[in-house]
Amino acid sequence: MSEYQYYEFLAVDRPLEDRQIDDLRRLSTRAHITPTSFVNTYEWGDFRGNPCALMENYFDAFLYLANWGTHRLMLRLPPRLLDLKTAQQYCVGEAASVWAEGDQVILDLVSEDEQGDWEDSGEGWLASIIPLRAELGSGDLRALYFSWLLSAQAGELEDEAVEPRVPPGLATLTAPLRSLADFLRIDEDLLAIAAVTSEQSGVEHNSEADLAQWIESLPVVDKDELILRIALGDDVHLQVELLRRFRGQHPETSEADTPNRTVGEMLDAAQARRQERERLAKERREQERARRERKRVVAREKHLESLALREEQAWQRVSMLIDAKKPGEYDAAVELLKDLQSVAEGQSRLEAFEQRFQRLRQQHLRKSSLLERLDRAGLGAAPGRHPHAST
Repeated sequence: MSEYQYYEFLAVDRPLEDRQIDDLRRLSTRAHITPTSFVNTYEWGDFRGNPCALMENYFDAFLYLANWGTHRLMLRLPPRLLDLKTAQQYCVGEAASVWAEGDQVILDLVSEDEQGDWEDSGEGWLASIIPLRAELGSGDLRALYFSWLLSAQAGELEDEAVEPRVPPGLATLTAPLRSLADFLRIDEDLLAIAAVTSEQSGVEHNSEADLAQWIESLPVVDKDELILRIALGDDVHLQVELLRRFRGQHPETSEADTPNRTVGEMLDAAQARRQERERLAKERREQERARRERKRVVAREKHLESLALREEQAWQRVSMLIDAKKPGEYDAAVELLKDLQSVAEGQSRLEAFEQRFQRLRQQHLRKSSLLERLDRAGLGAAPGRHPHAST
């Protein structure tokens, strides 16, 4: 397999300036560059740019995929939308890191799987994940919790390490969160175990009615300020920031809601769930095989019952097929003879079948191809057989 690397950067909050596009063009003459994106693939060689530096200075999102199993995602948000200290509670291993640069906080997630299946393209992944940036900025901590799970399943955390605060909604993921889980290859059993406490918290995301009531309760001066900012269009994060303020005053969970599960306990529970899931899947497969076998037996019994009513016509059909002297007809004749043998066996007339079959065989001793098929089917061979010419 030839080498494949896919690089995609997105500028979401503001387009690139002309000078920035010129800087990027100097890094790659082959890349597809627009005021909002940079995309390039490599089948040999490497990208000369530094993704971290490009994220710090140019872009808001980055996705990388290589055919040796590396998946990498980076997201950038202002500190008021992605609190560095909160993110650091979840980013505690090499697979998940976060840092601040200037007026931006950058989240960096890396999944390695050399034994995994290889996707033939990185196209489409970032488009499916990028709405997650707004969810994260609005205070949804599920993406950060995925960061912690990523480090846990990668074996980077001690078994005694305790999980951070568990956000609600892990059992009902949004489409961007589902794409993130798939891209990072979060273990489905580990995610299911994580979701158990999320479900037990009993806290749902706040409803539209709650949001409407909260907006109605805002002071007039705050509403005027928000309307002015909307009219000026000077803040691309206004909606996200407003939702974050709402969630901040309507917390979905608290530290007290979170059980102190350790990494070891969660990994063991995930392994037990995986084994039980595989056992049940095996049991279902065996039940399905048994069902198909019962259906096959019933169908064959009905076929043999029908054949018993037209046994003489079946023997005539055997003779016609053999007389055609064609391989396909020989095969059909053998199958029909096997069915006639089963009918005779079921009626305790096997000796009569053998006598008639041997007479049939004697009639066609020169058809070696037919005789070979009869022998392979276990329908008997003539005693003292000698080589004959093929028909």
